[in-house]
Amino acid sequence: MALAAAIATGTPLLAGLGFGRMDAGLIAMLGGLTFLSVPGTRMQHRMVLIMAVAFGMVACYALGALTHFFPPVMIMALTLLSAAASMTVRYHRVPPPGIIFLMMAASLAAYTPASLADIPARTGLVALGAVFACMVAFIYSLYHVRRTPPPASPEPGMDFDYVVVDSLIISACVGLSLVIAEVLQLQRPYWAPVSCLAIIQGANLRMVWNRHAHRLLGTVAGLGLAWVLLEMPLNAWGIAAAMILLTFVIEILVVRNYGLAVVFITPLTIFLAEATQFGQQSAWAIMQARLLDIAVGSFVGLAGGAALHVPAVRSRVSRAVRVILPALAAPPSSHEGF
Repeated sequence: MALAAAIATGTPLLAGLGFGRMDAGLIAMLGGLTFLSVPGTRMQHRMVLIMAVAFGMVACYALGALTHFFPPVMIMALTLLSAAASMTVRYHRVPPPGIIFLMMAASLAAYTPASLADIPARTGLVALGAVFACMVAFIYSLYHVRRTPPPASPEPGMDFDYVVVDSLIISACVGLSLVIAEVLQLQRPYWAPVSCLAIIQGANLRMVWNRHAHRLLGTVAGLGLAWVLLEMPLNAWGIAAAMILLTFVIEILVVRNYGLAVVFITPLTIFLAEATQFGQQSAWAIMQARLLDIAVGSFVGLAGGAALHVPAVRSRVSRAVRVILPALAAPPSSHEGF
């Protein structure tokens, strides 16, 4: 899977470089991240799911890009988008990374300067990367399914608290991280919600705390690796090779040790967002901004994780939501399709 992930994300980047457009390659690489959501289920289910995730990546990028032109509603729009994405992902039991890359695409698009005329072309690049990722996922799945018979596809999640209440808590934390980032006037506020989501999606409170500690420690070590890479005399092809190698290593490590994987995730995400601006600002300024964004997002994610996994807090939120949304909270037998 690590090799397939490197191909799915690296090929769009190399294609952009081949046309002399690294910026286009980086945008298409966002679509290539779709591959990382491939589930370990039967062929029919996994291909339908991966194509649905591809559509979600394209839609989130387009909607995020449109909010760039309406700063007063940007935070509200991204918060609502995270709620809708989280409910959809939880209802269909999409495995990790869940909505992280969906919101990364939306946040990067929202905070990337562009004209209205640029949006269709940029969205098309994400779509091309996502379609290519689906092709790689199909070839990989043919190999994987023959080697390892997959389990049955999971049933949709019908639990109201899991799908609706938890999603609303998660989206509130995403919005809060963006508000704090804007109030502090952080240079790169788009990393705050991504870091928040990376922490809050832990299965239990202990895992949330462990992820919080691993992410902060791994980020500090990862900034050191990023410093080394930024100080190297890399041209555009060298940067692309480094990003492909980092993706390969991350996919090997992330299922074994999250903290160690974050060491390599940090420079990859810095390259993904800043590669076209290398040389225009110091490496120290980039890394300082990155560490502050992650600290803000991680602490908000830790607080949100406590709200999700402490029964007293979660039950209070659940009661409030059931009062506001009584129709959705009714038993499944009283309405169809949840």
